[in-house]
Amino acid sequence: MTEWQRDYAMLALRINRLAGGAMLIYRGPEEWSAQAGSEPPAAPGKLADDAERLLDGAPSAYLAGQVRAMRAVARHLNGERLPLAEYARECLGLEPRRLPETVFEEAHAELDAALPKGPGPLAERLQAWQAAHTLDPIDRLPGLVAKAVAETRARTNAIIPLPDGEVVGCRLVEGVSFHGAGDYEGGLRSTIHINKAVPFNLADLLYLVSHEGHPGHIAESMLKEIHLADRQDQGVRFMLSPAFVLSEGLGLLAEEILFPGDEAQTWLNQHIFPEAGIRPGGHSDFAAIHHAKNVLWGVWGNVAFLAAEGRTDAELAAYLARWSLYSDDEVALALGLLKPSPMSPYIFGYFHGWELLRPWAARSPDRVRRLLTEQLLPADVTV
Repeated sequence: MTEWQRDYAMLALRINRLAGGAMLIYRGPEEWSAQAGSEPPAAPGKLADDAERLLDGAPSAYLAGQVRAMRAVARHLNGERLPLAEYARECLGLEPRRLPETVFEEAHAELDAALPKGPGPLAERLQAWQAAHTLDPIDRLPGLVAKAVAETRARTNAIIPLPDGEVVGCRLVEGVSFHGAGDYEGGLRSTIHINKAVPFNLADLLYLVSHEGHPGHIAESMLKEIHLADRQDQGVRFMLSPAFVLSEGLGLLAEEILFPGDEAQTWLNQHIFPEAGIRPGGHSDFAAIHHAKNVLWGVWGNVAFLAAEGRTDAELAAYLARWSLYSDDEVALALGLLKPSPMSPYIFGYFHGWELLRPWAARSPDRVRRLLTEQLLPADVTV
């Protein structure tokens, strides 16, 4: 462990503390974490200066990107208010753009063709499709998640060997962002947390489990812990950074990587819906619906721009309802995640990461392996 790496870890820990603890996945030495937690909170301006000094000696382009993100957050915490796109560029290594509504109109047309035919507005048809596949009661979900984990893990293992002895659990909890979150705990143990306060659409089971588990977040964390064991800095993962643009892009791409065409829908029809007592009515195309959902992550980015402009909650809610086709409950949940904050640029990682990776990695096992085992930046991903 070099002095630079120690200073890098301490900078991340100190910024994370000032930001409320939501910006860092830390698996470094416990004594450093204890020191950062017990010392007086650092001045953000001092941390920005520390980042500037570290940037001069960064040993790789990847680590330079991480430090630039830390510097931008420290400056933000110190009162600097860049335009959101500029702040996002400093944090994420790419500059997000506001998408024209024609992009969402095309996604709506895709949904219109993919959903069962019926009367009523498109939003009502989408919500009816979701309701038709909703698991009730939700306490049966962990067993179904376990089946999906086994399948996604087996298919990921065909792309890159996974270690024996891995354990992935499922917990129904409250307070996780939107529907769920994957947490790699180290030592080949992980948990997929599912928000039990939100109705769970079983048609999205593989979409969520592959995103949070394999080949998504859990697989990436575990495999990088193994393949980058000699890189001490890998235990210091600053989340508002270029690396997580690729992580979220991979998460949205994960189902398509493992289940091309209609394979996800076929597997669910054979292995999940009969056990859950769900008999889907009408023709629908799960792959097309999930593709449209990925496009509609761009709505969240547009709402982040509108929120940064100072638009009212009513205006933001109306935009979300119009373009994301959300119910009132979904709008309320999303609005809570889109308020301006130091973490605001993170939301751009979903659509922009997916858009960046899809032509690069969707049909390339070797590139998927690289995403799971190497420290890459958005600038490294070129068709």
